[in-house]
Amino acid sequence: YTEAWDADKKTIHVMPDTPTILLAKANAANVSHKLYVQAWEEAKKKGYDMRADAIPIRSAKASRDIASDYKYKETHEKEKGHYIGCRTAQEDPKLSWAARAMMLQNDRIYRKAYHDSKAQVHIPVDAMSVQAAKECQTLVSDIDYRQYLHQWTCLPDQNDVIHARKAYDLQSDNVYKSDLEWLRGIGWLTEGSVDVVKAKKAQELLNERLYRTRPDEMKFTSITDTPDVVQAKINALQMSDV
Repeated sequence: YTEAWDADKKTIHVMPDTPTILLAKANAANVSHKLYVQAWEEAKKKGYDMRADAIPIRSAKASRDIASDYKYKETHEKEKGHYIGCRTAQEDPKLSWAARAMMLQNDRIYRKAYHDSKAQVHIPVDAMSVQAAKECQTLVSDIDYRQYLHQWTCLPDQNDVIHARKAYDLQSDNVYKSDLEWLRGIGWLTEGSVDVVKAKKAQELLNERLYRTRPDEMKFTSITDTPDVVQAKINALQMSDV
């Protein structure tokens, strides 16, 4: 089918001066990177002559010196250690002002007068505030508040004593729980308790294995001569590539 086309491709000849060919050559020259940088490459081969005192060179050197970190800090390094001004730190107003500000902001110096005078307090013993404090101390004192009475002697068979003992026994937590003391230290198995039985019943209800029957466990034998099976065999033979 393509034999004639392949044979015609070899016999076609285009003239080199046709408009299409000339346009393609002009486009190739416009997009050529080699022709684009050809003038720059030829200029580089010719070299250049630039004197050391030329304006661009001197401008570049001045800019470099300005931007240089060494030149920027040269004056500071020379003046370091040559302090010119007051002879002492107390005569310098800035240092004195800084020291004064530090003293005002210092919490220890701020509280120094208070700590020096807080232990030098002298109060007369008959002052009204002291007397009032003593009376308040007497009122709230636990020693003076509790005054134990003398020991009473009661007969053990009095009705009020017997009634009090019964009331104490009813309110006593030890007597109330005395019937459970024999259970302390005895082991107990949870098997058969209400919670365990309830959990087992819930597990049986949620068990997937007991709820569903697996297909491979069901006894089923397919009949080979049913209409559906026969029709499926005929369709398989018709659709078979073999």
